[in-house]
Amino acid sequence: MASITIDITDSQLQKLQDLARLHGIPLEALLRASIEDWLSSPKSEFTEAANYVLKKNAELYRRLA
Repeated sequence: MASITIDITDSQLQKLQDLARLHGIPLEALLRASIEDWLSSPKSEFTEAANYVLKKNAELYRRLA
């Protein structure tokens, strides 16, 4: 299994720890579950927004290419 390291603020860490404690699970389990949910979602809001912008501006992008 691979691992990654990210930098977050102390307040972000505290919020994550509080959330994990609230659910009675280790912080790593909370993060792993959140990432799995994010990766397995059929379409994220970002993807939907990006597709909307690309579709809306398709003609402009075609002319600029």
